[in-house]
Amino acid sequence: MNSEVKQPSTAQAPDLDWSQIRETVRMLHLTVAQIEMAMREGDDSINSLTDSFTTMVGSVDAIAAAARDLAEDDHGIKGTIQGNCATVAGQMHAVIVAFQFYDKLSQRLSHVNHSLATLATLVGDQTRLYNPYEWRALQQKIRSRYSMQEEQDMFDALLAGASINEALQVLEQQRRVAPDADPAIELF
Repeated sequence: MNSEVKQPSTAQAPDLDWSQIRETVRMLHLTVAQIEMAMREGDDSINSLTDSFTTMVGSVDAIAAAARDLAEDDHGIKGTIQGNCATVAGQMHAVIVAFQFYDKLSQRLSHVNHSLATLATLVGDQTRLYNPYEWRALQQKIRSRYSMQEEQDMFDALLAGASINEALQVLEQQRRVAPDADPAIELF
């Protein structure tokens, strides 16, 4: 009795069991893994930066509070300290806005990851692959995860037959017509 488990055929070593569907699923899994790895590395960096900026904000607040307690002097030291604290606080606000945009990017990549993994599962299942109801369920599942209007609009445009460039142009026009008053306050 041979206890050796037969491995599925691959593009590198095809046999009669070779399947382009299995190769597609492997490539989708590779993409999911790469996105996941990039997101984890990015999250680690962002978490470190967030901790650093939180500490700096506390320090700037302490310096500004101490400057308020100083008596005015002839050299304007109090005003210099307060002005510099205000400048640093403004720059930190800009960094926090950038972090929010990173969070938006991370959320989009998470949606892409989920979509690819779900697609790979469907493509890899011969009993579901050719069933249009399964594809519709997949599409509904993917769209239901989108909390940002931009993602929903992109999804709808592409499913309606728009090319990638057409869908991007529509979204860009929407941004020009109704730009957010404060893009940092979008809740998603």
